[in-house]
Amino acid sequence: MFLKPPPGVMNATATPISRQGTVLIVLALLAPFLLYLGTVRSIISVWNSSETFAHGYVILPISLWLVWRRRENFSLYPPRPWPPALLLLAVLGAGWLAAQLGEVQVVSQYTFVAMFPVAALALFGPRLAGSLAFPLLFLLFAVPFGEIFVAPLIQFTADFTVWAVRATGIPVLRSGTRFELPTGSWSVVEACSGVRYLISSITLGSLYAYLTYRSTMRRVLFVALSMVVPVIANGLRAYMIVMIGHLSGMALATGVDHIIYGWLFFGLVMFIMFWIGSFWREDVAEPSTSVPAPTTMPASVAQGAGTPFRVPAMVVGVVLVCAFWPALALLGERANHNPAPVRLADVAVTAPRTADFADWKPFYMAPDARFHQAYQAGSLPVSLTVLYYRNQDPEKNLISSMNRLSGYEDVWHEVESAARSETVAGTPLTLHEGILRTPQGAIMVWAFKWVGGHYTGSDYVGKLWQAANKAMLRGDDGAAVMLAVPYDNDKERARAALHRFLADQGSALDQALNATRTHQ
Repeated sequence: MFLKPPPGVMNATATPISRQGTVLIVLALLAPFLLYLGTVRSIISVWNSSETFAHGYVILPISLWLVWRRRENFSLYPPRPWPPALLLLAVLGAGWLAAQLGEVQVVSQYTFVAMFPVAALALFGPRLAGSLAFPLLFLLFAVPFGEIFVAPLIQFTADFTVWAVRATGIPVLRSGTRFELPTGSWSVVEACSGVRYLISSITLGSLYAYLTYRSTMRRVLFVALSMVVPVIANGLRAYMIVMIGHLSGMALATGVDHIIYGWLFFGLVMFIMFWIGSFWREDVAEPSTSVPAPTTMPASVAQGAGTPFRVPAMVVGVVLVCAFWPALALLGERANHNPAPVRLADVAVTAPRTADFADWKPFYMAPDARFHQAYQAGSLPVSLTVLYYRNQDPEKNLISSMNRLSGYEDVWHEVESAARSETVAGTPLTLHEGILRTPQGAIMVWAFKWVGGHYTGSDYVGKLWQAANKAMLRGDDGAAVMLAVPYDNDKERARAALHRFLADQGSALDQALNATRTHQ
């Protein structure tokens, strides 16, 4: 026997979405792929160029599979468009535009991917979108993020390995991330950092926790474990490889087998971690396919959910909000583009020129113009390097995680770094001080940035200045400035030479940079 609802009350499941509405929703969720095609290409480019992020190709299929597992939710909670989500979508669009202006690729990528769960919230409503929260948010793992952890992971791996080898009783001579044993030399480079293991572990750990546990606490604890375990495991892996090489007289674990041992060890660690985690599993019951007990809501609300115009109207709203920001970015890009070739003005340094004292070159993306010259400043020579950039893009960027004083596999390697307060042309700033070494000698380097007339030693502040200049249609000209001096372990002597050169020649440097910017 069926009971008739009382007057003014309807079953919440009585207004399922129509086929036409489903097609419109799918089109709305596909629209960002076309509207933000440049960002899509940047993501795929990183997937193709780096094995660390090759897993990005499987994230969308996994997310769709997770949604498919909860497909009954579309019947239990029919889509009810939720207009407030358009405001959040607009915030993400504004964030994407700001990131484009500042050439912060990873922020552009995250804001773009985050648009999909927010668009789903706008189209589906809080109940349905909330029931699919993890499958939607899992899309964020497609963003190739993690390069920022490479340097600290390299440092940790080197610290752990040297400590473990010394604890074994073997003498170690260390210089930065390079060290020597009686049997041979070793270096911790990017491939040894463990960032691949860390990113893979977090991705797999999050998926495993979602599928295996119901308790939020257990899920959080397992994800936290998946962050800690690969870091420790990578340290053990590096120690084992060094010991295998040492005990075999450098006959083993020094070539391709080095990588094979690493992945086999990582696979074993992940298997053990998942196996241990299975003892606390909470089997998740399959979603019920039976018709749920009728829930009630005011007739006006239920009818509003099923009115024909709400879904098409929200689809139009989502597409328009998403389309606004790329259109604005296109206009800004055209206005900021400077077709004039860079003619770097000569820096009128008053100190006499001298022969270069080091074959060091900064590990930076290729600039539009480069200036390098050594001068005799008192008792020590000082070299000045200027790398100038204009019309920047992901392949030619002044401020990037790819830019460093030295590459991980360069002959020169940075063994010490510190922040130091100085003044350039009357502008106080905190610059980067680095000590770089080779077996033949060492140099001290002071590095800072000039962005559209402003000096800074902070990459974050530099990005803000770049975004502000482009927002005001002033272009994106910028330069990296580096001063170097021979270093003989007397820091105060080296610093005094650099400070004196900066004080004497800072105005000439400032005039050259500003003249280059204004020259057409």
